[in-house]
Amino acid sequence: MLWPLLRSLWSNTTRTSFSSHSSPSYLKFGHSHLSSLRAFSAASGAPSSSLDPSRLRNVAVIAHVDHGKTTLMDRLLRQCGADIPHERAMDSINLERERGITISSKVTSVFWKENELNMVDTPGHADFGGEVERVVGMVEGAILVVDAGEGPLAQTKFVLAKALKYGLRPILLLNKVDRPSVSEERCGEVESLVFDLFANLGATEEQLDFPVLYASAKEGWASSTFTKEPPADARNMSQLLDAVVKHVPPPKADLDEPFLMLVSMMEKDFYLGRILTGRVSSGVVRVGDKVIGLRKTDSGSEKIEESKVVKLMKKKGTTIVSIDAAGAGDIICMAGLTTPSIGHTVASAEVTTALPSVELDPPTISMTFGVNDSPLAGRDGTQLTGGKIGDRLMAEAETNLAINVIPGLSESFEVQGRGELQLGILIENMRREGFELSVSPPKVMYKTEDKQRLEPIEEVTIEINEEHVGLVMEALSHRRAEVIDMCPVPGNDGRTRLSLTCPSRGLVGYRCVFSSDTRGTGFMHRAFLKYEKYRGPLGNVRKGVLVSMGYGTITAHSLMGLEARGTLFVSPGLDVNPVKAKELTNIRSVNKDENVKLSPPRLMTLEEAIGYVASDELIEVTPKTIRLRKRCLDVTKRKSQSKRAKE
Repeated sequence: MLWPLLRSLWSNTTRTSFSSHSSPSYLKFGHSHLSSLRAFSAASGAPSSSLDPSRLRNVAVIAHVDHGKTTLMDRLLRQCGADIPHERAMDSINLERERGITISSKVTSVFWKENELNMVDTPGHADFGGEVERVVGMVEGAILVVDAGEGPLAQTKFVLAKALKYGLRPILLLNKVDRPSVSEERCGEVESLVFDLFANLGATEEQLDFPVLYASAKEGWASSTFTKEPPADARNMSQLLDAVVKHVPPPKADLDEPFLMLVSMMEKDFYLGRILTGRVSSGVVRVGDKVIGLRKTDSGSEKIEESKVVKLMKKKGTTIVSIDAAGAGDIICMAGLTTPSIGHTVASAEVTTALPSVELDPPTISMTFGVNDSPLAGRDGTQLTGGKIGDRLMAEAETNLAINVIPGLSESFEVQGRGELQLGILIENMRREGFELSVSPPKVMYKTEDKQRLEPIEEVTIEINEEHVGLVMEALSHRRAEVIDMCPVPGNDGRTRLSLTCPSRGLVGYRCVFSSDTRGTGFMHRAFLKYEKYRGPLGNVRKGVLVSMGYGTITAHSLMGLEARGTLFVSPGLDVNPVKAKELTNIRSVNKDENVKLSPPRLMTLEEAIGYVASDELIEVTPKTIRLRKRCLDVTKRKSQSKRAKE
């Protein structure tokens, strides 16, 4: 029986280990993944990790989306001798590899010149900003990656503001300098823009004195001087790693103080129970030590559990190893407690005060998840009840602090998050796990101050061809956007960059429209800016729809007569019957049979459906299908409700 047990605990890189609600992944914030049995067997007898904080460097890699963070992490791991099984090694969730984005922050450690570097890879998309907020407090430094051609964009400002707020020492890395459009003059302009951004965000004199390196993460080199080709002394990432050791200070920690650790991540394992990940703030912890769990309350701190450490683990490159002890300043995983969660403190038994938890920005958007009550319910999924949906959502909220779940009426749950992409990822994960559910359109979360309604405003940066400027600006004007700046893209003739602010509600569903308007050649980046006075109702951004009157198998005979109406949108909200069959008789007809020719149907992705659905509609999500439907399925009742609304 020993082999099945060990295989469950220490699976290979294609099996999930800790979280029953996540895809296979490496050790990361929100999910995790263990190495092979052979690696574990070799590492389990390894000596304890170093307890000297002066040899530690904790650094996060932060950047705007698509500026090269994950590729840079691959090159740094290879430089330090880690075995990289594939490109984007840190992107270990299936959805991350499929979509080419980073969803969860992940931590690993490498050794460089007798120093141990704990490196954290963070998401670049604004919707996953909570992943950045929860890890910046664990590190002393940050590598700010900026595209040398594009310069700092919307999300660059967000992640940099969080890093400066926590007093991190930054290192500026201008990436993609090998591109033809990037020159030394352009790099100087980008450095000036970044310096101005630092100053505007209130950076200290120490933070303003940041080193600048030039790199091509794709080619695997970094240099302290500008060059289009790697010089002889910089054909790898050694200069960047040297800069981390030199400019990022070691953690200020005292090994003689009682043990303290703030939990930044919590996962569940069938055999080990809760796996708590965090940075050791002070003291030393060893396997078998007695520890307690603490949480902050209105009156101070409260002890929630007393137990002992069953196992300590740490990520080394792409392998997870078991360690005997860990000291202040290190980032570790711990098993043995059953109650503490994210934001709680694990400490020695004599400690009575919990550490302050991480402050997160509030959610800006919400959607309602409920049971699928359509006539087609139960055909595709296995998780159908409101209880199972609620349990899954509560489990997600426990491991993802950026999501709030509020139980509602009739087996429904309000899920609050940072954006439609974040909630769309959650829905996609649930449908892959066999859930069927109905989802409401996203709603913006307003605030009221001094009897004024405030709404979330986002900063948007758009890069498009000149011929598309008019079309894009017209569409955004209907969505209450205000243009701040418009200028040509440096080194890219025929391209224009727009900077504007827009209400979050105006951007819901716009990405698909933007992609269509620009023929797929445009780039749009957004990040939360502030709450501002309500800008008024949006213009009409969607045409009417044809609504099915019945359910059953769609027939070509019925669609032949509806195709023209669907194209023209003759009557918004028109109720039609696409399941009508052609009547057959035993009388031979002289006329030929109809030759039905139909255009291919428009198949919506989940993100397109979230952006398209109207307030009186729902998205029906199953493991096989994504459908749009009316809240009220009865035609007569729907017409009565429409009349009452007009009155």
